[in-house]
Formats: sequence, structure tokens, C-alpha cells
Amino acid sequence: MTLQTLLPIITPLLVLELILMAVGLVDLARRDPARVRGPRWVWALVCILVGILGPVLYFIFGRKE
Repeated sequence: MTLQTLLPIITPLLVLELILMAVGLVDLARRDPARVRGPRWVWALVCILVGILGPVLYFIFGRKE
């Protein structure tokens, strides 16, 4: 497989990952620290380094709502 054949598959996933990461980081930055489970810097690293699952994990487990 070449890059040209994989590009139509990879591009939407990359865009989805970037959108989720941006939304997760903005939510984390705006949220009161008392309403976040655990240290905020850990959740920021999870959102950035874990890929698509990082922001999803933050929205499910990191917020106290």
C-alpha cells in the first residue's frame, strides 16, 4: 500500500483526533480545578499523547459532572 491509497483513510481520523484533542484541552483549561478528577497536567498529557482515546477518557473519567 502506498501513501496515496492510505491518505483517504488517515485524513478523517487525523482531523477527528485533532478536533477531539482541541475540544478536550479547551474544556480542561476552562474548567474549575475542583471539578476535575486528578491533576490537570496529567489529563492534558493524556489528551495529547494517547490519541483519539485520550480526550474520550478525559470526558468520561476526568470531569466531575
